[in-house]
Amino acid sequence: MVKKFSRLPSNPDKSAKAQGNYLRVHFKNTHETAAVIKGMKLVRAKQFLNNVLDHKEAVPFRTFKDGPGRTAQAKNHQTTQARWPKKSVEFLQKILQNAEANAEAKGLDASKLVINHIQVQRAPHQRRRTYRAHGRINPYMSSPSHVELFVTEKTQAVAAPKADKKKKSSAADRLSNGGTA
Repeated sequence: MVKKFSRLPSNPDKSAKAQGNYLRVHFKNTHETAAVIKGMKLVRAKQFLNNVLDHKEAVPFRTFKDGPGRTAQAKNHQTTQARWPKKSVEFLQKILQNAEANAEAKGLDASKLVINHIQVQRAPHQRRRTYRAHGRINPYMSSPSHVELFVTEKTQAVAAPKADKKKKSSAADRLSNGGTA
């Protein structure tokens, strides 16, 4: 079943989409990893994810931060807690690769692509059970994810023409000129 995207790109001709549904990867780790790469250029995001796998950079944990320990690598993101979520990174690499292939199929330049939208949502829990002492059974559930993203080809920003506006006089200017407030 194909899920709809939560929103559409502002310029569909210059954008490419990719998504993964019911991915068996932890929601919280994937959410934090996606939050870091949002707004990055595609090339930089791929480099960042590779660095996370090599433990050269860390994924800062900001929302779900009750468990992660502190590391010096988190200073790069102005926080103290970070991790290196291997499985989440691998899944996001595959989705980014798919988005890049979709962009090349549309004829977009891969070096100008920016991750414009990335969203991670919780998928339904998958149930298993674990056996406990005294004959009891407890749930043993996974927390899978839905991931959607689109990349947009960045265009050159055009500066707005400067219009001549009359400067509004302030009260201090009026007082210094002999007027009343």
